[in-house]
Amino acid sequence: MRAVLMAGGSGTRLRPLTCDLPKPMVPILNRPIAEHIINLLKEHDITEVIATLHYLPDVLRDYFQDGSDFGVQMTYAIEEDQPLGTAGCVKNIAELLDETFLVISGDSITDFDLTAAIAFHKQKKSKATLILTRVPNPIEFGVVITDKEGHIKRFLEKPSTSEIFSDTVNTGTYILEPEVLEYLPENTESDFSKDLFPLLLARNEPIYGYVAQGYWCDVGHLDAYREAQYDALERKVKLECAYKETSPGIWIGQNTYIDPTARIESPAIIGDNCRIGARVQIEDGTIIGDNVTIGADANLKRPIVWNGAIIGDEAQLSACVISRGTRVDRRAHVLEAAVVGSLSTVGEEAQISPSVRVWPSKKIESGAVLNINLIWGNTAQRNLFGQRGVQGLANIDISPEFAVKLGAAYGSTLKPGSQVSVSRDQRNVSRMVTRSLIAGLMSVGVDIQNLDSTAIPITRTVIPTLGVAGGIHVRVHPDRADYILIEFMDGKGINISKAQEKKIEGAYFKEDMRRAQSHEIGDVAYPSQVIERYCTAFEKLLNVETLRNSRAKVVIDYVYAVSGAVLPQMLDKFGADAVVLNASVNKTTMNTTTKEGLLTQLGHVVEAVKANFGVQVSANGEQLILVDESGYPVRGEMLTALMAEMLLTANPRGSVVVPVHASSAVEQVARRHDGRVIRTKANPTALMEASQKNPNVVLGGSGETGFIFPHLHPGFDSMFCIAKLIEMLTIQERSLASVRAELPRVIHKSYTVRCPWTAKGALMRYLVETHPAQNLELIDGVKICQPYDDNWVLVLPDASEPLVHLFANSSDRDWVDDSLRSYRQRVQTFVEREQEHFAEV
Repeated sequence: MRAVLMAGGSGTRLRPLTCDLPKPMVPILNRPIAEHIINLLKEHDITEVIATLHYLPDVLRDYFQDGSDFGVQMTYAIEEDQPLGTAGCVKNIAELLDETFLVISGDSITDFDLTAAIAFHKQKKSKATLILTRVPNPIEFGVVITDKEGHIKRFLEKPSTSEIFSDTVNTGTYILEPEVLEYLPENTESDFSKDLFPLLLARNEPIYGYVAQGYWCDVGHLDAYREAQYDALERKVKLECAYKETSPGIWIGQNTYIDPTARIESPAIIGDNCRIGARVQIEDGTIIGDNVTIGADANLKRPIVWNGAIIGDEAQLSACVISRGTRVDRRAHVLEAAVVGSLSTVGEEAQISPSVRVWPSKKIESGAVLNINLIWGNTAQRNLFGQRGVQGLANIDISPEFAVKLGAAYGSTLKPGSQVSVSRDQRNVSRMVTRSLIAGLMSVGVDIQNLDSTAIPITRTVIPTLGVAGGIHVRVHPDRADYILIEFMDGKGINISKAQEKKIEGAYFKEDMRRAQSHEIGDVAYPSQVIERYCTAFEKLLNVETLRNSRAKVVIDYVYAVSGAVLPQMLDKFGADAVVLNASVNKTTMNTTTKEGLLTQLGHVVEAVKANFGVQVSANGEQLILVDESGYPVRGEMLTALMAEMLLTANPRGSVVVPVHASSAVEQVARRHDGRVIRTKANPTALMEASQKNPNVVLGGSGETGFIFPHLHPGFDSMFCIAKLIEMLTIQERSLASVRAELPRVIHKSYTVRCPWTAKGALMRYLVETHPAQNLELIDGVKICQPYDDNWVLVLPDASEPLVHLFANSSDRDWVDDSLRSYRQRVQTFVEREQEHFAEV
């Protein structure tokens, strides 16, 4: 049987370890990951290995050569021009695969029983068998659900946190029959998980999942790399060690000298030809490569030191990675989770702070304290993008230097000479961040259409008229006044896709930004008539004559954060009377208590001036809360149902798009008007995409996120919503209070439970496995539906926090209360059990 070793990866998230080394050649216990994989294959009588190479192919080929020194026969297939993807590169060598073969990733550490997996494959007469395992946090991997026979029912490649429906994941090891390659096109980039396996599933080909027992770690980032090293040292995974065990838990190579006064705790590894000086302290968990010199009185607390490093007298290394040939001079300190790239020098008494990365061949001056990555910018994060754009503490996480780099990273994913629109809210901190983003974009040869301070609905409307490749909007976060939110839009004004986010993250983390020559630096232009373009689009979708005849009076509260001040002018043009409150920009942050006080004030003003209704506008023109003529606030689920009622009355048989957790009052409203409800994942981008993609959509969104009118622009717009409300109330001859009184009576409650990241996937799998499949919806989280009265419970993992949100919906208040209580108890009990199990492990 042959094996295909997928060894093409560049190890982007292992930078700076992989700048001059392909990921499969990164050492674990002083031997390349690929060598451990080949040892595993050999143990299971697989001795013919074809390695597919792309990034730095000569490194792996020179190490293994024909494979004879390792007891196998090695051949190589090199992707010369561009990577063909996991499946494409295997398709490229289809003529070498004439019988059942195994595909294994070159960047994971495992001791799975491959023989048992192959036997399972043959017993099931499977065309493709995925070797699966269970992990505490499946967000980084492809999640898979199988039935009791192992037949794959569903999988999702690298889900967001709210999409997790199992903790059973794809390990990147497959047993395949050669005929499955016939489904793949020639010389085309394709992926097993995204392209081939969904196709096999759609064609009803036998495709199975084998849940393997044993150890597996995808060495995909630096934390996982250190974890795999420590696990291997503690024998949690069965790997061959190249050295002799001289005493329990201590392995020492040949021709190594250790001063008698040195103290070594187990477990530890010291390679061949090392020199360990007097009084050196080596704590348990330390791994030292070959040809390493450690000076007198050095203190090593669980570092991973690669071959050829020189560590000076009294140096302090703490749970860090010191790459090949690096020199750490006398009394230097390298602290927890820091990484120093190969052939670098850390000067005397210098200090590298925790988690800082130093790229290869760099020099840190004596006495320097390094708090940021040596290349450029701040300490890298695992992910830049959250559920909604890039966000973080203002002027701390989202600092000017961060924004410059982010702008350059985004611009580097676009063609030189591309144009990008940039806009912001009126806050000074947003102006600062925007200018830094502009500098980064200009530095990579991108031209700017600067819309300056404007409401985000105006930005989304104008973008398609500018011919730009995309847009950026910077504002204070709608839900956290101390946070900045940076949203990226495509040329249509819709938030960019996950794939585009990954490209920007890749450029950011790889430091892979181009540098424009001086004559190529981007230019900045200020488009004219931006507000006029919005107003024109705004007017086209309204019955202006109706508005003029309405003589409506509306009170608008801007909550000291002016956004879309164009609205009063528009309403005045239409003959409506707009009373504006709190329209100045207040530099102090607005907390929830203050906003509630202003909402009460708004209700009093509406009553006093006998207005048709009041509205509190927030989120830079996206969100709103209504106050009816009696001063009663309309928000949340009531606002969602009210807007659906108004729009479907005006557009019978229309469609509305709402998030998965919205109340079933929307369905009841839709049934009145022969309308259709489309539910999406609980994130703004999903609502935008569904509102644009589906025909006949008259409204998207919810009271929580705001409302989309897809014929105007793809985003949320409270300004248009207000004008549209006036129009509909006039035409339908209704008041806000009367519409509210006619809404369905649905009980909809929520509760939030703490849930560690490590338990989320297991919780979702538990819920899927303990409920009948016909009662489940897996749009987002796990929704358990009862076959009567719109009764359901939704368990939805939070995308940003270690939380799970529970929603219960019914016309029966007791059912809602009982269900919430019951599922709260189930979730808490499960989480406690998982934490106890995790602690034991």
